[in-house]
Amino acid sequence: MSQKPKGSFRTLWRLLPYAKSAVPRLMLGIVAAIAAHMFALAIPQFLRDLVNSLVSGGLDALIPAVLLILGLGFAEAMFVLLRRWLVLMPGTFVEARMRNTIYAKLQDLPVAFHDRWPSGQLISRAISDLNLIRRWLSFGLVLLTANLITLIVGLALLFTFNFWLGLIFTIASVPIWLIGFKFESQYGTIARLSQDQAGDLATRVEEAVHGVRVLKAFGRGDFASNQFSKQARELFNTQILKARAVANIWLYLILIPELALGLALLAGVILAANGEISVGTLVAFVATAMVLRWPTESLGFLLGFTLEAKSATTRFFEVMDEPDLIRDPESPKSVAHPNGVLEFRDVRFKYQDAPANQPGIIDGVTLRLEPGESVALIGITGSGKTTLTALTTRLYEVDSGAILIDGVDIRDMTRSELRTHIAMAFEDATLFSSSVRENVLLGDPDATEADFKQAIDIAQAHFVYDLPNGVDTLIGEEGLSLSGGQRQRLALARAVAAKPRILVLDDPLSALDVDTEAMVEDALRHVLKSTTALIVAHRPSTVMLADKVALMENGKITGFGTHQELLKSSAHYRYVISSLEEETKAREVNL
Repeated sequence: MSQKPKGSFRTLWRLLPYAKSAVPRLMLGIVAAIAAHMFALAIPQFLRDLVNSLVSGGLDALIPAVLLILGLGFAEAMFVLLRRWLVLMPGTFVEARMRNTIYAKLQDLPVAFHDRWPSGQLISRAISDLNLIRRWLSFGLVLLTANLITLIVGLALLFTFNFWLGLIFTIASVPIWLIGFKFESQYGTIARLSQDQAGDLATRVEEAVHGVRVLKAFGRGDFASNQFSKQARELFNTQILKARAVANIWLYLILIPELALGLALLAGVILAANGEISVGTLVAFVATAMVLRWPTESLGFLLGFTLEAKSATTRFFEVMDEPDLIRDPESPKSVAHPNGVLEFRDVRFKYQDAPANQPGIIDGVTLRLEPGESVALIGITGSGKTTLTALTTRLYEVDSGAILIDGVDIRDMTRSELRTHIAMAFEDATLFSSSVRENVLLGDPDATEADFKQAIDIAQAHFVYDLPNGVDTLIGEEGLSLSGGQRQRLALARAVAAKPRILVLDDPLSALDVDTEAMVEDALRHVLKSTTALIVAHRPSTVMLADKVALMENGKITGFGTHQELLKSSAHYRYVISSLEEETKAREVNL
């Protein structure tokens, strides 16, 4: 995630493609803000003539001057209102566009990316950082630009009143810019640290919420609370550093202009006493300097805001710039009517964080499944069974070799087509916060009611009809309101309802009791007659579902044949089967 830091302008300029449609209104907002400031700066010009007129004894100009100044103040207020109206809406559309883009990117990135990135960091980028960017575009960018232009124009006006007074005020204000550059270098680092810590804290909260049952079961609530408090304290300390940095620059932004104004006023009084400038000119000079007070004082806040927006933009593009190594081919091939031949040819794969000197977890797998054939994949823990199944739908990309469907390399197909030919049911069943029907029909939303009911029957998930609203009952987050076996049955129903030509099952029956498992297996046999199936088996009964068995050992297929053939020919197979039988007996005792 670490990259060479870029300048604030170069970083924020990358927002332009997303903000292009908002630029016209933002520019008009800047113009309106500048116009409001110009009307404010115009008031001292008329004050000079008014004061000089009053000093000379003329009262005729009083009422017209007061009315004119009142009109300028009203115009200033109207342009402030116009500026707010112009800039509030565009930033919201920009935020929505960026949020939709990063969500689509997260959906498109491979599983390997999500293995490396904490979910809290991604959530904070998609929510908090984009919210900050929206507020900066609507408020920070507009005011920073308008205030800087106002300062330049205002300083130029000071010179028109009197060159020496303008020079004194300008020279006395130079330290503000020096302090501003120093502030940028310090605050940017602190702002980035606080945003990263906020993401880590979000991850901690998410883990605690999802794992609340485990924490309660083991009585580790206090431990989790202490861990959270420690991270929250680190974020608190960083936020205090931010507050101190802003407070320090506010001190200088208030003190230096006051000193500059004091020096200029002292010199102005001397010049006025000597008759070198009029009293009206001195009053106008002071009034103009006071108008510049807000643009000057706001620099600290706006600089800090801009630096936080830069950091948020950097964090956003850290995700957007992540290369997607699993992409659709430029000239995809299609298998319009697949027969269901699934073939692995010398497939090799290693996780990104695996040591370079170790062989891959998949180390040269060659296997062929004929149409309608079911193969049980069996092996000890860590032999590579689950990883091999994940490669079939390109959740991970093979390092070498190829996986083919009907002779077509899956890398030559679009991912959307590939995933219509293959459906998966995972051991760790994941459900979404939607209705039972929507969860089951996730793979094929256009499936008929008959298809839905058949999938429920095959998965023995009839319990859904007894839920409060039947199949329209909303499932809670990740389906945790259901038992493990119920979640697995719905996940299996989801895979079956998609009616794939190839079905990949990663031990989808592990959480079922013996009787339910037997009924599901009996129903599955009818499905498997016409579907090519690769089944990761952790129970002997699941092995019996398959026509043949593939024995995995250290990332390789070391045996292939029927159950009886492997029992006779492979000592390792007999060892694995006996281990599965012992695990099954132990599970039955616990149930």
